[in-house]
Amino acid sequence: MANLKSIKSKIASSRKMGTVTRAMEAVSAVKMRKSQNRALSGRAYAAAALSILERVSSTADMSRHPLMQEREGKTAVIVITSDKGLAGSLNSGVIRKAERELARSDLAKEQVVVFAFGKKGGDYFASRGYRMGLNKTNISDDITESQVGDIVRAVIAENGFTRLYVVYQNFVSSFEQIPTAHEIVPIRSETMRTIIGGIRPARGKYAPQSSFDRHAAPSAYTVEPDADEVLVVLLPKLINIAVFHALLENKASEHSARMVAMKSATDKAKERTQEFTRKFNKVRQAVITREVSEITSGIEAMK
Repeated sequence: MANLKSIKSKIASSRKMGTVTRAMEAVSAVKMRKSQNRALSGRAYAAAALSILERVSSTADMSRHPLMQEREGKTAVIVITSDKGLAGSLNSGVIRKAERELARSDLAKEQVVVFAFGKKGGDYFASRGYRMGLNKTNISDDITESQVGDIVRAVIAENGFTRLYVVYQNFVSSFEQIPTAHEIVPIRSETMRTIIGGIRPARGKYAPQSSFDRHAAPSAYTVEPDADEVLVVLLPKLINIAVFHALLENKASEHSARMVAMKSATDKAKERTQEFTRKFNKVRQAVITREVSEITSGIEAMK
């Protein structure tokens, strides 16, 4: 009988867990649709902005700007993760990608400063001895470009970094997110083409459709009032758009991954409930059969 009580307790626990994960799945689904729409609708703007950055960076007389030059110095890594878990391999994928990028670049810990958007990434790198420039948590789904811009300006201007990497989950679909890393400083034309290629889907509403996308870039620009004066404002702004877009992509990926993970957990809870229910019925039937056998044996003994 004690065994029956234990199984009934497990059935109740599985049902409660399924109720919780189903509610979390529903909440994540609502947030996912909102974040996906925001990330996808922002792709055209980000692609256009990065196209400007790519074309400006290929202009010979503008390549003298410090953000476009190869220099020795400190390296900043912006790692974008979530504050919470229960999202499958979302955060671990970003962390592994960041570690591989640092290993490929052969950078010592003393040369790297990590700027973390999200608790998971910040805690991971802080616990492994990396210097933390920022660990921003509780990032709202409605974060604006200007809020991100304050941080990016601090990274670029105040700390004098010569390299800047951004690592995040790139949203592909509700069931697919790809850990992605880009070196956005120093600014290179080929890097900008790679980023733009990842932003623009091949088909659908947000695919490039205008004739502007098919025209060749001008070989030179005339900048007024002065190239240096314009670039001081333009380049940090465009880099900020690249980081902001990465944050939007990661938010859409986070809610998508959590929704899928919670759906899997709900299905597993249902499966476990059914298994425990079958086991409970078998044990109860065995108890009934044993009791009937004992009663029958007693009656036979009394004859």
